[in-house]
Amino acid sequence: MNHNCMKNYYLLLASIVCILWFPSHARSQHIEQVSIGANELFRRHSIVLQNKRVGVICNKSSLLVDGRHLIDKLLDRSVHITAIFSPEHGFRSNVPAGENVQQTVDPQLGIPIYSLYGKYTKPTKEMLQDVDALIFDLPDVGARFYTFASTMALAMEAAQENKKRFIVLDRPNPLNGVEAEGPVLDTSFSSFVGMFPMPIRHGLTIGEIARMIAFSWRDMSTLDLVIIPMHSWKREYWLNEISVHWSSPSPNIKMFETTVVYPGTCLFEGTNVSEGRGTDHPFQYIGAPWIDEKQFASKLNGENLPGVTFNPIRFTPQADSVAASNPKFKGVECRGVFVNVSDKKLFKPVATAVRMLELLQSMYPDRLKFLEKTFDRLAGVASLRTTIQSGKRVDWKVYQGAIDEFMKRREEFLIY
Repeated sequence: MNHNCMKNYYLLLASIVCILWFPSHARSQHIEQVSIGANELFRRHSIVLQNKRVGVICNKSSLLVDGRHLIDKLLDRSVHITAIFSPEHGFRSNVPAGENVQQTVDPQLGIPIYSLYGKYTKPTKEMLQDVDALIFDLPDVGARFYTFASTMALAMEAAQENKKRFIVLDRPNPLNGVEAEGPVLDTSFSSFVGMFPMPIRHGLTIGEIARMIAFSWRDMSTLDLVIIPMHSWKREYWLNEISVHWSSPSPNIKMFETTVVYPGTCLFEGTNVSEGRGTDHPFQYIGAPWIDEKQFASKLNGENLPGVTFNPIRFTPQADSVAASNPKFKGVECRGVFVNVSDKKLFKPVATAVRMLELLQSMYPDRLKFLEKTFDRLAGVASLRTTIQSGKRVDWKVYQGAIDEFMKRREEFLIY
């Protein structure tokens, strides 16, 4: 595709978007007009679907810039949809993290919905028998351990094996496309929550990840891969600076602010400290019953970490059939901090979360426990955990060489 000849497509009422989705302190900022891959598909690339029976990998967040769902738009254009494939959390994004998603038939559309999270994580030959082209349209959150990239990788493999076209509708990296942070995955820790050697915060769009999968990390030279690029997106853009409709991509990524902290505080999933599931602020509330919230907040604020302050809080996780069916410390009061990002451009989510863990290790060496396999899969290395457990401070220079190598390697696969 020619990525340089595209013209701007949509003009939105940016002030309305800003008022509805973003906090008051951001309401005066300029909103950049961006057209995402889903819009560009219909604007100038619809020929890729001509005479094709189509399968769509999507969820409720697969929205065009105007808020319409991709499935509705495809049906309006008389595209022959023969199958829908759902990722973790399901087609309606209403299944808790880690729980299997069941296969079903959409009662309104009469289209089979095949789950790619549960018994099957990869489309089978039988699922693809009535499909000529697979469309992938899922928002990423900019963190390696968010599972949609793994779903895409396995679907790409299936498309290559079964000689199907694979179309990626590109979407923004909500955390911008410039910065990378955190250890690069050691492939010995490769899993569904991180398959490929990239940092925790990787700075790639989902289309760029697809290019690296096909032409760097895997040999997919025979795959009929089509990337539909965005128009007018720039690498320095954050999601709340552009005219793209916010929709929660999964039950615990409730708002844009959650995505900003998620690459760091998701590491708490690999510990016996609550990451805030079962509350209104998952990944922003961090705590446990045995933490002195005032002392913890005081020590953290004394670190003067860039772009963030910490408010002492108490919270009680509750079971939720959608967001958290069995959260840590269900029904038990936890004490800890609210991670309050004051400047997202200065804030370093991974380094911040690691410093939180280091302080907890020093304050509660007999209380803080690591779920070693879980934590190491999330971190992508074992050394991050073992350094914290030793009571030493993490030396980020240890990881910088691998990050620099990744940044250099990714250059030839960047679209923007």
